[in-house]
Amino acid sequence: MALNLDVDLLRTFIAIADTGSFSKAGEEVFKSQSAVSMQMKRLEETVLKSLFVRDGRINRLTADGEHLLDYARRIVRLSDEAMSAFSEPECAGVVRLGTPDDYAERLLPELLATFARTHPMVEVDVECLSSGILREKTMAGDLDLSLHTCQGGVVYGEIVRHEKLQWVTSPRHCAHEKDLLPIAVSHPSCDWRQMVLDALDKAGKPYRIAYASGNSVAMSAAIQSGLAVGAMPSMSIRPGMRVLTEADGFPSLGEFQIELITKPGELNGAIEALRSQIMGSVSNFGHTLEAAE
Repeated sequence: MALNLDVDLLRTFIAIADTGSFSKAGEEVFKSQSAVSMQMKRLEETVLKSLFVRDGRINRLTADGEHLLDYARRIVRLSDEAMSAFSEPECAGVVRLGTPDDYAERLLPELLATFARTHPMVEVDVECLSSGILREKTMAGDLDLSLHTCQGGVVYGEIVRHEKLQWVTSPRHCAHEKDLLPIAVSHPSCDWRQMVLDALDKAGKPYRIAYASGNSVAMSAAIQSGLAVGAMPSMSIRPGMRVLTEADGFPSLGEFQIELITKPGELNGAIEALRSQIMGSVSNFGHTLEAAE
């Protein structure tokens, strides 16, 4: 008789793969570290394969684990879609969602495609603006939901993801080797811009702003053309970009958070449904793209 894959075990397995840690995975799925360990023992016994190998403090996937991960993500996603479709079949309406274009480009395609399958009668209106403006519009009720960058300070909503900000450059150009570093940054109110300038000032590294734009596509073009060095979250790094580290003479930029803000007041079913979808999809977003070294 064929054995069944337990969706709850797969959900925990995905959390470990994304965090690299049994304890952090436990926080994601609300289980103790010992419960997570027991679940993974059961999963390995089910598939008759070893799924993890210890690498220092990090739990890395074996080749069999990597193979299972793709199936696990699809199984969990389909399970969530099925439950959502049957639990909220009558959900309809319009949801106003705000996000910076960086997140719209990387996070929204899969998220909205999944949401459209489970909630075909809900219309999602997306507005791409800077994080500060999104925060104001959502708190004023002009947007129902918004994703934005949160780097220290007051938290107005719920933290749904932690991201590392990284230096990136073109592997075909030498902008990063110049004594007066040319940098590409966003508008003055951007948290990433301030993280970049603070890191350079603290390190005493001379720089000049060679390119400024609030558009992520334009920023990427400036970086990939060798016009300047820039900074991007790990999930947004494109193939063909080179990541620069402290070994290359670049100071660490640290991490920031992605925050989901919900408008004040009562929420309808459509808003609640998209909010739930965002909470799950963004926090469990897969591994970042490989960057050229």
